[in-house]
Amino acid sequence: MCAARVLQIGGYVLAGGKSSRMGTDKALVELAGRPLIARAVEKLRQICAEVHILSSNPELEVHAPLIGDLHEDCGPIGGIEAALAHSRFDWNLMLPVDLPFMPAEFLRDWVERVTARADICAAYFEVGGKPQPSVLMIRREAGPSIRASILQGQYKLLPALGETSLGSRVWVEVLHDADAERWFVNVNTPDELETARDQAKLRVQRSSGAS
Repeated sequence: MCAARVLQIGGYVLAGGKSSRMGTDKALVELAGRPLIARAVEKLRQICAEVHILSSNPELEVHAPLIGDLHEDCGPIGGIEAALAHSRFDWNLMLPVDLPFMPAEFLRDWVERVTARADICAAYFEVGGKPQPSVLMIRREAGPSIRASILQGQYKLLPALGETSLGSRVWVEVLHDADAERWFVNVNTPDELETARDQAKLRVQRSSGAS
């Protein structure tokens, strides 16, 4: 079977957080023998024509080129601003580094649905009644609105998407599937990392049993 062709979109891994709860850069912690950043980059490379990492940590550059924030200490919205200023693509996919179980196939199907719509400028998910805006598809043209939010001191991504000129052109896909809730579980702490490692072992065992 031939590999699916990449789509003409930009792919960006959100990896610029301080990782204070993990105690070390969570992008570099290993799950099933591979750092989280490697897993995220590989996933995006299955979908996106170009992949970059939104971080200033030089240790990550071995995995993909880095893009630093234009405004520091703003959280994920600062990385998104930098990505849209950098990108040469109309549509861009943002993926947090700490979602290791997000399936590439699921993301690709969603990306194709999003890019088929001319009436929207951004899209994200609501999972189990909770918005998940950090897994984001967003057009490059949204850059000025995101920048304006930052300059106004609005660093929370959800209000920035809803209160700017983007609001009427944002599509929220609602997911109720139990598997989807597991895909959106973050790995932010040592305890969450150990839980994720246990889950990864179970997945390997199930895969081995099915083969």
